[in-house]
Amino acid sequence: MKTPAIAVLGIQGGIEEHLAMLKTVPGIEAFSTIKAHELEASDGIILPGGESTAIGKLIEDFGLAHCIKQKAQAGTPIWGTCAGAILLAKHIENDFRRHLKLMDITIQRNAYGTQINSFIDYHILPFLGGEHFPLVFIRAPIITKADDTVKVLAKHGNDIIATTGKPYSYHL
Repeated sequence: MKTPAIAVLGIQGGIEEHLAMLKTVPGIEAFSTIKAHELEASDGIILPGGESTAIGKLIEDFGLAHCIKQKAQAGTPIWGTCAGAILLAKHIENDFRRHLKLMDITIQRNAYGTQINSFIDYHILPFLGGEHFPLVFIRAPIITKADDTVKVLAKHGNDIIATTGKPYSYHL
């Protein structure tokens, strides 16, 4: 059986943090890339947190948008954290910048304020097991609307912060 290969989009943001976490998961290979042919060969893609405007521009400049969209249409699992979730959203409130428009969610950028308003909170996320998990909110988005094709996985208060969509995309 082939070892699943998970590609972390290596443009900007929390790349190393995702790779470090993936190294703790047995039975997978994880790597960072900005090359379309490596994304095409992957069994899953992670779009990390970072600066969504910069990442969105470079996804287009590097010719990766089409590849990521094809992978999504083929059912490849795609997980977006923070900026990655913004890029996957079909709608971004008050923002018409570049994004992939792959998931039936509406998202609000910087929902918790500016950099100075950053904080860490701990939640039990059932899809990650029964332990308290640290959630880092640095100019974090919230999902303000999730269509019927989307299942809400976690909230911070009343704010939707994690979802899953058809078939396997996760956003945190």
